[in-house]
Amino acid sequence: MSSDYDVLIIGGGPAGSTAGSLLAKYAPRLRIGILEREKFPREHVGESQLPLISKILHEMGVWEKVEAAGFPIKIGGTYRWGRTDELWDFDFIKGGKLTAIARPGTFTGQRQNTAFQVDRAIYDEILLTHAQSMGCEVRQATPVREVKREGDRVEGLVLEDGSVLTARHYIDASGNSGILRRTMQIDLDTPSNLQNIAIWNYWTDAEWAVTIGHGGTRVQILSQKIGWIWFIPVGRDRTSIGLIVPAEYYKRRGVRPEDLYYEAVQGDRLVSRLIANAKKEAEVRTTKDWSYVAERLAGENWFLAGECAGFADPILSAGMSLSQSGAREVAYAILALDRGEYEADWIKRQYTLNHSGHIRQHIRFADYWYTAHGAFSDLKDHAAVIAGEAGLQMSSEEAWQWLGQGGFIDTGGGTDIGFFGSLATKELISSFTGQQAFYAIEGKTHFKLNLDGAEKDWVAQLSNGRMTRYRSYTKGKHTLPVVNTMGWTVRLLKDEMTYAEIRDAAKAHAIGKMTTEEYRFFWSQVVKSLEALVSYGWAEARMAEGFEACPRFQADLDQTVHPNRDIAVDSE
Repeated sequence: MSSDYDVLIIGGGPAGSTAGSLLAKYAPRLRIGILEREKFPREHVGESQLPLISKILHEMGVWEKVEAAGFPIKIGGTYRWGRTDELWDFDFIKGGKLTAIARPGTFTGQRQNTAFQVDRAIYDEILLTHAQSMGCEVRQATPVREVKREGDRVEGLVLEDGSVLTARHYIDASGNSGILRRTMQIDLDTPSNLQNIAIWNYWTDAEWAVTIGHGGTRVQILSQKIGWIWFIPVGRDRTSIGLIVPAEYYKRRGVRPEDLYYEAVQGDRLVSRLIANAKKEAEVRTTKDWSYVAERLAGENWFLAGECAGFADPILSAGMSLSQSGAREVAYAILALDRGEYEADWIKRQYTLNHSGHIRQHIRFADYWYTAHGAFSDLKDHAAVIAGEAGLQMSSEEAWQWLGQGGFIDTGGGTDIGFFGSLATKELISSFTGQQAFYAIEGKTHFKLNLDGAEKDWVAQLSNGRMTRYRSYTKGKHTLPVVNTMGWTVRLLKDEMTYAEIRDAAKAHAIGKMTTEEYRFFWSQVVKSLEALVSYGWAEARMAEGFEACPRFQADLDQTVHPNRDIAVDSE
């Protein structure tokens, strides 16, 4: 059957623009339509990014356009959290020092490991205009009134004027509206007890908490008794400041959102200083802010992308990264479907498992993070549920201890949460909770792969517009991808090896291939992979006398995670 388009995308936000741009880049003959109900520019919350987005922007060919807008360069985040009033920094670049270079810059050197803090009205328009320049047909102020369906198949999109557009593939990137998702009656799973609300406003002429290099700064995540505040400069003279509080607390207080917001903002000793000479722009805005995942992300000829597919609590600023990385995966899935290289069901299943897994991972991490905050103490009863999702049956008390030790962070499917190394994050959060982080490999001398009960499968790797599959194993809810450093470690452990033999093998592997700095990174990834393998039963570990034992992991706190050194705050 002939169609009006090859791909129709509902929604022109970052997810829709990302999918459209990548499809147009790698398959320029496709006819791609993007239907956006609003007229850009328009305001939108969610301004803080992770470095993963910079790599996606570069692949899209739009990084330079975003850089030219002059958005603040994000080099990390400063946190005040848990049992201490101290400020802690997460840095994307070692030492937290940004080289003073002229802007606009290029996607080289340090800039490959930084992110942006963006004014969404400007940012989203840049991305949508770029998608149009790549060949996508963009229709703004064009809401979709109805989705025509036949079973699990989308047959067309009905516009406001009654006209019907058809395509071979459809992408729902309509955000919370979930236009196609609702039509297909896809339920939402809310795997967390966290139900918060967000209240925010924009301020002009607020001071930055810190200026690093040429236009660099950190977002501020500041714990309060009732919740936490975000402080995100999104331009030279414009700052987004928001408050997250439990919905139950908001109902119990019974005050107007703006009263609660200004009470918190003006009562914070750091924020109040930064806005002393600033002016608020308009009335405060509010939205519910709890996590969810769609139970299906793909169907016969459709995909869900962006917040339509799922949303994770913003404590680690992962929202936009999840939206744009998921949209990238959708683009690659459609490209693979059109090439017919792999089974259609496998391609769709890969996207669903991979992306929903990423969303759930960030939801679990948010739950874990909030365990260190008294305003969210009801999570203690939820700890056993979090452990259950990781395939562990524990009582609430056992699970609480497990959470406090950061036990859930490493999984067989990956060793990092967002941009932050999992082992370093364990060390930091243990300081928030007052519990010593637990490492499954500490003190062990011998290691051997354990694939008993595992089934062979495949995992997809995405690069240069093509989907390539590699061997993986599944066991229960966990997937073990035999790729990259994890794959190297898995192959090494087919026969039992001592800790010293693993280290020697890593050194031998690096000779003539890696610089000293590259080897240090490779070895850290081997250690993370080893911890993940043992933590989730993919490898066995034992102790034997007379052999060198694996030492306690020492996070390089001074380089990437460390007490803040550059923000002076009165102790009063």
